[in-house]
Amino acid sequence: MSTNTPVGTAARPLRIAVVGSGPAGVYAADILTKSEAVKSGELTVSIDLFDRYPAPYGLIRYGVAPDHPRIKGIVNALHKVLDRGDIRFFGNVDYGTDLSIEDLRTHYDAVIFATGAIKDADLNIPGIELEGSYGGADFVSWYDGHPDVSRDWPLDAKEIAVIGNGNVALDVARMLSKHADDLLVSEIPDNVYVGLKASPVTDVHVFGRRGPAQVKFTPLELRELSHSKDVDIILYAEDFEFDAESDRQIQSNNQTKTMVGTLTNWIAEQPEDLSELTASRRLHLHFLHSPVEVHDDAGTPGRVAGIKFERTELDGTGNARGTGEFVDYPVQAVYRAIGYFGSALPEVEFDHSKGVVPNDGGRVLDASGAHVPGIYATGWIKRGPVGLIGHTKGDALETVTYLLEDRGNLPLAAAPEPGAVVDLLESRGVQYTSWEGWLALDAHERTLGEKASAGAGADGIQRERIKVVPREDMVEISRGGVAAEV
Repeated sequence: MSTNTPVGTAARPLRIAVVGSGPAGVYAADILTKSEAVKSGELTVSIDLFDRYPAPYGLIRYGVAPDHPRIKGIVNALHKVLDRGDIRFFGNVDYGTDLSIEDLRTHYDAVIFATGAIKDADLNIPGIELEGSYGGADFVSWYDGHPDVSRDWPLDAKEIAVIGNGNVALDVARMLSKHADDLLVSEIPDNVYVGLKASPVTDVHVFGRRGPAQVKFTPLELRELSHSKDVDIILYAEDFEFDAESDRQIQSNNQTKTMVGTLTNWIAEQPEDLSELTASRRLHLHFLHSPVEVHDDAGTPGRVAGIKFERTELDGTGNARGTGEFVDYPVQAVYRAIGYFGSALPEVEFDHSKGVVPNDGGRVLDASGAHVPGIYATGWIKRGPVGLIGHTKGDALETVTYLLEDRGNLPLAAAPEPGAVVDLLESRGVQYTSWEGWLALDAHERTLGEKASAGAGADGIQRERIKVVPREDMVEISRGGVAAEV
């Protein structure tokens, strides 16, 4: 192709790579295709979406509990975007291993990193390294059938502590306390069902450092706790502290008002004599507790035997301070769910204290603070692991707006032909998957669910799908190896 061909035309579209196919990446690609410049015919774009996993959707597939009702709506929206056919999907392609920044620059005029955050934020207290202490994000990856996670998970604790007051903490607590049979209607992998079915758990305790008005979960997450069968929710009157700042938050935020109302109704309806509660499992919600130490004991050296907290009080600013009063809970497992943390990207500047790629509105910065031409970021790797889907859309719009503003000054790709990157991947033996491959894998998983439902017997449990969790199986099915047998 002539180097004089204007970029952004039908003859030479603006070539853009998006690394990460979760909501952040898909929204960025979608917003690009629907931008005024593209709709008016002023600009033509060609977008390739890369993901290190064989299947698309990122944390919507591997980071949200399988019994979540909102999953379907989000997945359906992402599916519609990718199913249009104007955005190519390359799965099972790992940036930094299969493709370098130089490769991407060779084949694309701009690159958007939307790699999210998949690791647990650290909790630096003594004993956190003991056996029986886990990251909540790791547990989520296990029960969501993440292809790079072991199929086994130790579920031998009767009493469990979950540290955190966000949505992930409630997901973890709900999955630990919920009866496995009640999850069969979801897309729970078989190995997860077997593990949860054998769990001896009786009590799951969720701890937050601040009060009920300062929680970070959402009303939907909170209400879902009450839907678990044979699980009693227990709250404690001494944890319900409200100061002037709490009252302001309640009056100024409908979401906060709804959650506080739900919690206060629950504790008002709770019997004074807790022995009247008859469920076989209990989910305890604690507030005003700051973790101090995870400890073992003489009977279980090296293994979690309990956790110590300092009781806290609100300080009038929305935060909490220690009171000097300590309390200990006997538990055999601890899950920290205090947030996700981003991972560094090869050959891209990284802020290790914040877990993000340094950027200015999505324009990636180098070590000196200067914008790296043609390199952008969006989603959690851009702003940190905060906010919901609405924030992700706004985030992608900001990044795309800057990219389009810069399009006259982008470093143009030397080999922008759409087939060139395919040739490169094939020459390296990369077993990449496609959108058509995902449709085959999706059909395969749904067929496994139908077969399981057909053999469910008199209970008639309808399983929508069963995830194929080993990566090699996912790749083989996606590339046509066994799709014909489905």
